[in-house]
Amino acid sequence: MSARDARNLPPAPAALAAFMRGVERRAAIFAELQAGDADAGDAAVESALYLFRDEAGRLPMNEWPPCFWALLMAQPALQRHAGVAIPLEATDRLAELGHGPRAALLLQLAAGLDEAGAARAMGVAPAGYSLAIEQALTAAAGGLPALQAWRQLREQVQRRIRSLPVPRLSRLARVREAALRGDVPVALEGTEELRPRPRGLRRRGLLALLWLLLAGCVLAFAATFWWPFPGFNPFINPFDWGSSSSVRASRDTGQVMIEPLPTIGPPAQRYDPVTALITHPDFERLADPGLAAVADELALYSWLVADGAGTPDPMLPVLEDAGDGEEAEMETGDAP
Repeated sequence: MSARDARNLPPAPAALAAFMRGVERRAAIFAELQAGDADAGDAAVESALYLFRDEAGRLPMNEWPPCFWALLMAQPALQRHAGVAIPLEATDRLAELGHGPRAALLLQLAAGLDEAGAARAMGVAPAGYSLAIEQALTAAAGGLPALQAWRQLREQVQRRIRSLPVPRLSRLARVREAALRGDVPVALEGTEELRPRPRGLRRRGLLALLWLLLAGCVLAFAATFWWPFPGFNPFINPFDWGSSSSVRASRDTGQVMIEPLPTIGPPAQRYDPVTALITHPDFERLADPGLAAVADELALYSWLVADGAGTPDPMLPVLEDAGDGEEAEMETGDAP
């Protein structure tokens, strides 16, 4: 069934063996419910285990769960919409869901991932994954409240995982051990180009591109201070300035040429004296010099007026207080 890989992979670490042993039972039920058939699901799990053995060595451990489930969902048998051969219960409605919403549900119910990990495995944003879960749960609830339908589906899936037949477990265990040894099944030989590229490789390629762009920016900045081609100045447009003899000399010698400005001549036209007087900003002051002198001492006059505000003018008659007179008349009228 399998042939020894010619790459001679190093022995699998104990952590990888433990991860694959712990995930195979859940993966079998996930693939069975997603593909609609136990045999098709087990074949998809076998392919995913062999592919994951190669990818795990290039990824940190926290990347293993989303990588494995992404590899499993990428199998062709799990990409087609199919019913469930053996439903979970009589009220099961998973077969009515498409493969996308069904996978979104099973990533939490069967795979045991949280929302963030499930979204990474599906390659979608967390908000999009939450919307897919909501729509799938509404379609699979069958009129039940969302929380009750979720608990019912989770219990049914967990019961199917616990009751996985022993022959299937033994077969998956043999496949796991073969994958850990580095064997490659005959069905996967020559399919290297079909393996999905891990996110780590794409990130490393993007990082290399960013470093190249940064190096180009540094070289362009250095060229502004040190230009190795003295006969060519990239900052001069020859169509606009090429006809100037000073510019040509500057371009040939590599030095800055300085030319004196022409002598300033008389203005072409001036205002006549009347127009200059009328348009003067202080025309009112110029027209009345007497008021201009008063305006110049306006602060002093204001201070004098304020300082003598409490002194009565002897030239003005003294006015009696009208309020005091009225009070005197009222007191006189009230007297007996």
